[in-house]
Amino acid sequence: MAVNIPGVVVMLIFYLLVLGTGIWASFKSKKEQKKNAASGLEMALLGNRNINWIVGIFTLTATWVGGATIVGTAEMVYTPSMGLTWTLIMMFGYSSTFIIGGLVFAKPMRERNLITMLDPFHDKYGKVVTTGLCLASLFIDIVWVPSTLIGLGGTMSVVLDLSFNVCIWISAAVAITYTLLGGLYSVAYTDIIQLVLIFFSLWLCVPFVLMNPLTSDISQTLINNTLHAPWIGSPGLEKTWIMLDNYLFFALGGLGYQCFHQRTLSASSSATAKCTCIVAGFLLLIFWIPSILIGAAAASTDWNLTTYGSPSPYERGEAALVLPISLQHLTPSFISIIGIGCVAAAVMSSTDSVLLSAASVFSSNIYKNILRPQASDKEIQWVIRLSVVVVGLVSTSLTSLQNSILLFWFLGAEVAYVVVFPQLVCVLFFNISNSYGAVIGFLMGLVLRLLSGDPSLGLAPVIHFPGCTLEDGVYVQYSPVKTISMLTTFGATLFFSYLTSVLFNKGLLSERWDVCKVKAQHSPQPMTPKDGAKECNANDKLNGSNSKSEASEPMISKSC
Repeated sequence: MAVNIPGVVVMLIFYLLVLGTGIWASFKSKKEQKKNAASGLEMALLGNRNINWIVGIFTLTATWVGGATIVGTAEMVYTPSMGLTWTLIMMFGYSSTFIIGGLVFAKPMRERNLITMLDPFHDKYGKVVTTGLCLASLFIDIVWVPSTLIGLGGTMSVVLDLSFNVCIWISAAVAITYTLLGGLYSVAYTDIIQLVLIFFSLWLCVPFVLMNPLTSDISQTLINNTLHAPWIGSPGLEKTWIMLDNYLFFALGGLGYQCFHQRTLSASSSATAKCTCIVAGFLLLIFWIPSILIGAAAASTDWNLTTYGSPSPYERGEAALVLPISLQHLTPSFISIIGIGCVAAAVMSSTDSVLLSAASVFSSNIYKNILRPQASDKEIQWVIRLSVVVVGLVSTSLTSLQNSILLFWFLGAEVAYVVVFPQLVCVLFFNISNSYGAVIGFLMGLVLRLLSGDPSLGLAPVIHFPGCTLEDGVYVQYSPVKTISMLTTFGATLFFSYLTSVLFNKGLLSERWDVCKVKAQHSPQPMTPKDGAKECNANDKLNGSNSKSEASEPMISKSC
């Protein structure tokens, strides 16, 4: 098969359109910065907290509608062990992420004027604990990028007959370039273009796939399919706890991603942040439907009669590429090219967001707060640019592993759910939490999750929860092990925080052993906005007052 020249030309036009939008947005960003005398840090990472609800809805939705979402969803529907059942769990889980985030997290975080979701950890726990959580957040972002780029590389290599690596590196280079130039402004405005392209191009492809004469009626093959396993999946009462576990995994685990909170923190107000999340939560569902239909069509197609031939993609071990294979063999050539544009748009809409998310954590939480607190605004801007490039290069390099899209996707989500999410809840909403509890909770949850095993990672379970059975030589946990691990992190953090607080404050342990200075935290109340807290502390020192309002302010130590 020769290189698809018309397809390559269309892709070049698309890349130039996105790059041009990003460059335009970078000029707009610089103009706004001069107009409002904003700091380079807030302008690059949060758009000077001036993103309106319309742009916010587009950029938040586009962040989740990535290459992994579009290509991976078709793979899930087509794979017999998953099917529609598990796909719907994922869909409504991620939709719930936005709604819960808007109702519970958006207001308290936006009102505190945080730069990243990790700022409360630095304020309350100090440098050491924050560094560990920063590394966890960076890991989540770094493994997310390959998952979305692999979706693009596989799609382009199938339809355009271009090298897998060439497709990936070109797309990554474009995303890195405009993110480098304009920060959040470039990311947000290119997301608008990309989301519009995704919507129209995906829905344009669907009728051609469904009406192909070699594709059976998907409503008939949902439960009874002679060509392939029924694409409803394999639901059953014995899997009830697993399905609940997966729903909570997607719904709450998404709240452990910095790129989600970056959108709420960049909103022009708390109300805007809340509105953005709720609307995006419902809009997100619409973008999953075309991939579901294409996956269902693939499961209902007699591949032996197509140009693809026999055996089917699943039997060849190419289920991860079922979407591009369907576009290539079930639609006209010009339609498959449009489908490629859709996947490319989805890839860059997620890639740019994750690059900026990782740069935010490194530049603000690690470099500025820990390594060089005295760094100037200009220096931080250069660190942001360098971070975008380094994270982009490292993440793109990981695509050489060419593992299943879903493996990378779930790996980062496990860390977000088991480690980051419960720690974020504790630091925001539970005053008793401290550094000791955070460290012990972190370790207990992570160790328990590893001991519970994971077939996708080749980890055999050491701890066999109720219902654990041996199936085809592999142990399967029928208990909600991910949620049990998350709750262990949460419970251990609060329990050991309370225990250490009692031990040190009541003198049961010597103060010299209190390396994290929890004794200085006399029943801390919810933190005030970062800027407001500084002003309040300064006034307290000047006045030396012991008023009721002062007594309600936390005395937070950063010694640990």
